[in-house]
Amino acid sequence: MAKIVGVTLSARVVAGLVVDHKLQGGLRSFPEAHDDEYALVEMPAEGIVETMSQQVLAAAGKERELAAVGVGVPGLVRHGVMEEAPNLPQMKGARIAEMLATQLRSQGIEAPVRIFNDADGFAAGIAASIGKLDTVIRVWTLGVGIGYGRYPQTEGVWEGGHTVVTLDEKENYCGCGGRGHMEGIMGHRAMRLRFLDMEPEEVFEAARTGDQRCHEFKRLWHKALAGATATSIHLRGPGRFFLAGFNVRFVDLPMLKDYLQQMVKMSPLQSYSIEIIEDDQETRVIGAAVSAEQTAC
Repeated sequence: MAKIVGVTLSARVVAGLVVDHKLQGGLRSFPEAHDDEYALVEMPAEGIVETMSQQVLAAAGKERELAAVGVGVPGLVRHGVMEEAPNLPQMKGARIAEMLATQLRSQGIEAPVRIFNDADGFAAGIAASIGKLDTVIRVWTLGVGIGYGRYPQTEGVWEGGHTVVTLDEKENYCGCGGRGHMEGIMGHRAMRLRFLDMEPEEVFEAARTGDQRCHEFKRLWHKALAGATATSIHLRGPGRFFLAGFNVRFVDLPMLKDYLQQMVKMSPLQSYSIEIIEDDQETRVIGAAVSAEQTAC
């Protein structure tokens, strides 16, 4: 059975040893304090890679014969390089795979290092958790930004959170600066910019109690998610879609399904499903390991 260390990089570095698609020995994380959310933001790229190396070593324990190391990172990733990293700008252009492999080699671990978008890794983890590694899985992660993950991985950029869902010239809240993007409507940061006088949870609560402005935004929010999902269906076909992230709490499934039904009318494309799933670090770590295992073969 292949022994692989899976790693996720976001507000913290989390790592675990995965054997036969199951976590073995628990998770290791830095920083350990959950309220220390800026520890990595203030760290240079070399320091982050060194921290990742330390967590891999801690997760591996005495094990040095690893089949691979898989790392899920936020942003645009190609050929082991973080080409764009909006949440960790110091990582833009960093050759993460090469840097981490060098660090691990100095500690006696000779293993291929594979880097993936974290949402793609999460999709792989979902596929493993439900025993569907032979099925196409897609996931939207609803948080500060909007992530789009797909399993199995295929060549492409897949920045689904930047899908254009409106032609309104006033819709320019996306963090990338683009106009009309899904993330510019649904992202937590974008919602706070739009409603400077209210937090996102207050907006959706006000929508529930009848505030017209907030109710219209709730409709727009769900239309954006339906529109991006419909686009994915029209490009890649139907299948299982999962919704996760801390803002999945705002999802009104009946409203979402109604909008999606209005957008997808071709009968061969209507065999899709949408499910809400818990976003947890164990699934993400397992997904990073599964992705590494499949690409290392």
